[in-house]
Amino acid sequence: MTLPRLSTRFAILAASALALLIAPALPSASAMPRSATPQAQSALPVVQVAQSKKPKSEFWRKKVRLQTSEKPGTIIVDTNTKYLYYVEGKNRATRYGVGVGRDGFGWSGTVKVGRKAEWPGWTPPASMIARERKKGRHLPAHMKGGPNNPLGARALYLYKGGRDTIFRIHGTNQPWTIGQNMSSGCIRMMNEDVEHLYSRAGVGSKVIVIGPNGRGSEKLYTDRGMDFFGSLFGG
Repeated sequence: MTLPRLSTRFAILAASALALLIAPALPSASAMPRSATPQAQSALPVVQVAQSKKPKSEFWRKKVRLQTSEKPGTIIVDTNTKYLYYVEGKNRATRYGVGVGRDGFGWSGTVKVGRKAEWPGWTPPASMIARERKKGRHLPAHMKGGPNNPLGARALYLYKGGRDTIFRIHGTNQPWTIGQNMSSGCIRMMNEDVEHLYSRAGVGSKVIVIGPNGRGSEKLYTDRGMDFFGSLFGG
């Protein structure tokens, strides 16, 4: 008699599925409380962003079909469209939404990742301190890394000819500014996105920044939209 066996198997499978549905979810590693001492700064959890404070969905991380001659591992930042691409190869890339320099702070050029830091400290340039002081805002000479730091969870320091450009690709504690012209020239990303990029882009990675007018972007790359299979299977 095969019917009872099938019924028994179905009952076991159904019970297992029900158990998975009602079992309490274990907290993720990023949600676990961690020490905030200097020795544990790199282990600070990334604060979850409320849906209402996230940027528009068009600036959420996506796998896209990207036509470019740049090698895998190259980072392309288009400050006109507010997108950063991490080239995967085979006409594929990961696309992230970014916040870029406000009027008068846009720039373009080819640089490299000179160094990287987790939960970086922030030392505002003297010109920024002076500029903000005139507005009645007093910036600290240095701010320790942490969730309240404007550089967010990670920073990739951009170098040109072996020298620091003072520009960074970094996280932000203001995720709603992604997709906008808000910074003093740095490239802002949501903390979860900059963590994702940080884990993949190494020191020495080539970074191409396209200026606010978008000039030259059509020769550098073509974004052909969502990579369905890449998005489905992740990576």
